[in-house]
Amino acid sequence: MEADRLAALIPAAGGGVRLGRGPKAFVSLAGRPLLAWSVDALRPYVAEVVVAVPAADVERTAALVPGARVVAGADTRQATVERLLRATERPLVLVHDAARPFIDALTISAVVAALGTARALSVVMPVADSLIDARDGSSVDRSLLRAVQTPQAFERTLLLEAHAAARADGVTATDDAALVRRLGVDVALVEGGAHLMKVTTPADLRLAEAYARSLLAALP
Repeated sequence: MEADRLAALIPAAGGGVRLGRGPKAFVSLAGRPLLAWSVDALRPYVAEVVVAVPAADVERTAALVPGARVVAGADTRQATVERLLRATERPLVLVHDAARPFIDALTISAVVAALGTARALSVVMPVADSLIDARDGSSVDRSLLRAVQTPQAFERTLLLEAHAAARADGVTATDDAALVRRLGVDVALVEGGAHLMKVTTPADLRLAEAYARSLLAALP
């Protein structure tokens, strides 16, 4: 897959309410902004990285992550991703949560390779905990389930179509692959892992800080 056909899109316009420290993109993780971890990891594999942040933070963000193009996001993640899709003309896009700072070369390479045969794909992780159906307490076969992670990757025009259809129907979803499935398009799965954790709460941030420092300590 040629890198000049790819754009990495990072929605980071949320307020970070559950974390309680302002927009998550700017929270420090081992001495670097959370957003910078993802930008730096993705940049070698794509032609451009486009980040969406709150409008008031565009200039500040451009200074923090000079390797990315920064645009103003919208009020919801879904609307922000649609803005990002319109901010690039690359035919293929990787959509990645800024709150997942530990995206790695192996996962990115697997996603890019899978785009050679799939129109849409998502990184997922097997579910480790035992599960029950809250309606009746019955056990759920966890071997059939996967936790959705990012990056997710798509043909840009396909994801634009999915967002337009969702907007017209008043549908919201927590990830972009779900919108594509509404069009009847198969979404391929690429295995991720626990390292692709999402930093949402103060406890998550403490775990991420420890993991980040262990990664840095292992560097030559």
